Amino acid sequence: MRVDLIWLGDSPPSDWALGEVYTTKPSPAAIHQLVEETLPMSSAGAWLFWDQRLGVPNAEVVKETLRLPGHLWHAGLSLGMGGFPGVTDFVEPLWMFNCDPSADHVATSWRLSLRACLIRTDVLRQMGSVDPRFQTLEAAALDMGHRYIMRGVFTRHVPALIKDANPLSVSIPLEDEMRFLRNRFKRWQNWWALFRMIASGYAAPTAALRAWRKVGVSYSRPQPYNPDPSSTTRASSRLQAVDTVASVSVIIPTLHRYPYLRTLLAQLREQTIPPAEIIIIDQTAPDERDLMLERDFADLPLRVIYQDQPGQCSSRNRGLQIAQGEYVLFVDDDDEVPPTLIESHVENLTRYGSDVSSGVANEVGAGVLPEHFTFMRLSDVFPTNNTLLRRDVLRESGLFDLAYDRGQRADGDLGMRIYLSGALMVLHPEISVLHHHAPSGGLRAHKARKITYASSRQLLFQRHLPTVSELYLAHRYFTARQRREALWLRVFGTFSIRGGGLRKVAKMAIAFCLLPDTCWRIYRRSRRAAAMLGRFPKIPALPAEVTTVRSPLSQP
Repeated sequence: MRVDLIWLGDSPPSDWALGEVYTTKPSPAAIHQLVEETLPMSSAGAWLFWDQRLGVPNAEVVKETLRLPGHLWHAGLSLGMGGFPGVTDFVEPLWMFNCDPSADHVATSWRLSLRACLIRTDVLRQMGSVDPRFQTLEAAALDMGHRYIMRGVFTRHVPALIKDANPLSVSIPLEDEMRFLRNRFKRWQNWWALFRMIASGYAAPTAALRAWRKVGVSYSRPQPYNPDPSSTTRASSRLQAVDTVASVSVIIPTLHRYPYLRTLLAQLREQTIPPAEIIIIDQTAPDERDLMLERDFADLPLRVIYQDQPGQCSSRNRGLQIAQGEYVLFVDDDDEVPPTLIESHVENLTRYGSDVSSGVANEVGAGVLPEHFTFMRLSDVFPTNNTLLRRDVLRESGLFDLAYDRGQRADGDLGMRIYLSGALMVLHPEISVLHHHAPSGGLRAHKARKITYASSRQLLFQRHLPTVSELYLAHRYFTARQRREALWLRVFGTFSIRGGGLRKVAKMAIAFCLLPDTCWRIYRRSRRAAAMLGRFPKIPALPAEVTTVRSPLSQP
């Protein structure tokens, strides 16, 4: 593949063997102009943006990087871009991708630096380059990286691009932070962030207001990235190699949901790639158990494990510790699944060279899915009701943390550890299940799901406050400022409701009256979450290698 070198500086190398060399100043305006002038006639498969202070790039490393899964590779974290821009903490403080993985290994990260960045030409053509209005190249690159990853570009940090180079000094002026904010987020988020920047002392009032007025409104949302299959790593040629005899262990914890479970098992009979084993961890009370499952589904590779002490994490861990498949599929006992579910996940892993394939759950009665669950992208969620992963991924991350055994966000915690380990997680919206949200059983048996985000936006007296386990997750992975801003956003959310003006006024009045109680409840839960750090995490490791079982299709 031809790779053109965009040399940021003067005195470019004369022996770049992979393509043409273009020289430009390291400024957003100069780079934007060069891309606009050169891109229409370019026949390069990728462009390498490179700062002269890093020396001459290694062509062999560039070629090896192009063989990695992804559409864009950079060395931003290695160059000191982690944590920037700080303004993101005011609008998406607990977003998975706002917690940076280690700069020492390949991992997903939108915090790119154009001083060492390899981009497929197809991405630049569809998604555009840097915004020339930024003052600094660092801020322009962050704006570009956030835009890219939010619209489906697979963006990966690769430290080998600048092996042995030292981080560069990174400083972003307030005006650039404000432009990033107004480019990337909606109006209400902008106003909220401005208020919190001033209230928290992050920015002086006069400076913040001056930057706010100077930048103006510029929010836009480009179309999702639609990669050219011929340019996507591991694309069309690999599709012929989908593992139709993949060894998949299906893990299903269940609690008081036998009618739903029986429907799910009947659908697993019809899978185009049959599961190698189905492990049910039944936590129903002994005198209420359905003991006929193995008889009624004797044609399935079914194994029922009884567990007297209910717990979502302990049950899934128990299943994982005995699972023997190369892959593990997580589904809930109240899911309904299509016959191609396993095959679609395996194809998703094969096509993109990924480690984790997640789908979506169409919730009964929940309406249309949010827009960001309608196109292919790197996943910032880990839904345990529709995810398949390579079993070996869990060797690096560990299993489920028992801190969440009867609480929410166990999936978010494991997903966070898998993401931080560097695994490639992909979300495919066409891989879907129907999730019933059964009225009993599951976390409802532990009284962990009483009020949801959706119900709090429908009912006047409901408040969607963070649970202790949610706050524990925040303490585990995020900074004090990120935790504080997340709590302020949750307080702000208690004033929100869907409906007409009268309902909104009533909700605001009720929320204002309940504000002292809201703050007191959050404070107490936050204290309990911090105290949990003394007892947790308790994360079992994946057992040593076991003999792999194969799909029935692979048996002679």
